[in-house]
Amino acid sequence: MKVTKGSLLVAEPFLLDDYFKRAVVLICEHEVHGSTGFVLNKPFHASMEQLVPDFPECDAPVFLGGPVATDSIHYLHNVGDILDGSLEVAKGVYWGGDFEKLKFLIENKLIQSHNIRFYVGYSGWSEGQPEEELQTNSWLVSEMDANYLFKTKPFVLWQTVLQNKGDHYTVIAQISEDPKYN
Repeated sequence: MKVTKGSLLVAEPFLLDDYFKRAVVLICEHEVHGSTGFVLNKPFHASMEQLVPDFPECDAPVFLGGPVATDSIHYLHNVGDILDGSLEVAKGVYWGGDFEKLKFLIENKLIQSHNIRFYVGYSGWSEGQPEEELQTNSWLVSEMDANYLFKTKPFVLWQTVLQNKGDHYTVIAQISEDPKYN
């Protein structure tokens, strides 16, 4: 598979980079000038109310989206039909939208925690970099399913995506993080 907007980059099991170890990254933008995505399975231990003081009460999870611009907050959701300015990145998955309207919709319980995920920072690649990293076997490409984002627990997401690819990927999903057990 090729890297496209809406595809997943799945870290190969022996990727040594501490940041992207066992990461699953949703590619939200893949253009000539570069790519942008969010790590879906790296929880950030803070609430939105802690990060944005005037944010309405919301127990939606917050994740570390990547090492770039960690002073920024992004969000992926499934309510693009009611949140103006949202960009569809995959079937049933939208990125961003009007932040003030987002706060209004959360405050009025029209967006609930099961509809949205927040990300501190993002993952970015320069022109051609994702393809180069595929050539060096740092990543596998997989299809996005909205259930990965909204229904799958982050600590099993990496294994789940690989198992759903079938065949020998199911075996790869069972490889221990600790090399002495392989």
